Amino acid sequence: MAAVSVPMLWGGELPETLDFYRTLGYTVTYEMTRPYTYGIVERDGFQLHFGPTPQDLSAEGAHIGCLVLVDEVEPWHAEFKAALRARYGKVPGRGAPRITRFRTGQTRFTVVDPVGNTVIYIQRDEPDPEYGGSKQLEGLARVLDNARIFRDSKNDDATAVRVLETGLRRHAATAPLVDRARALAMLAEIATVAGEAARVAELRAEIEGLGLCDADRAAMAGDLDAIAAAGE
Repeated sequence: MAAVSVPMLWGGELPETLDFYRTLGYTVTYEMTRPYTYGIVERDGFQLHFGPTPQDLSAEGAHIGCLVLVDEVEPWHAEFKAALRARYGKVPGRGAPRITRFRTGQTRFTVVDPVGNTVIYIQRDEPDPEYGGSKQLEGLARVLDNARIFRDSKNDDATAVRVLETGLRRHAATAPLVDRARALAMLAEIATVAGEAARVAELRAEIEGLGLCDADRAAMAGDLDAIAAAGE
């Protein structure tokens, strides 16, 4: 019989934690509160276990979490997003619990539960990221690819912002307008998530000031839609 590895996460206030996973479509298969807390949830043939939580420590700060490999990641995100919106009246994008954003073509997303445990759902055929951006790209296009990796795969918006701002300073004069607009749109999307309304307005105005042609506007429609989606 093949060996099985089961992730052990922190349980926090166990009933609340297990109820959160019920919201995501998991089934609670075990719940114990004495002499210590222990819980198990299951769905699609895998389990997550929850044990006692250390006092005065943050699960997120301690990097407690696990990876879940799935065949198609987008349906999982769509299901979770709908369930969380139904429960909380909106899709939680900050604090705990929360779910990270998702764009067409993305191969992973993250759920942070009420305790701060981080569960990352990853598509099995996800390619290894090319840090620094794809070597098949040049200039600002490569900067955009590098920033995408930090934003989508590493959930590191701060580094993505630094990469984009540095790239714009270096390549804005020679880059195609549509690439400049995409870089500004990515910055606006990140600023939207951070609740920086004034910065979003400034970046949108900068995009409008580029004088994009109709073809360029059509090419980056998805980038502009992502700004609005980030504010949901």
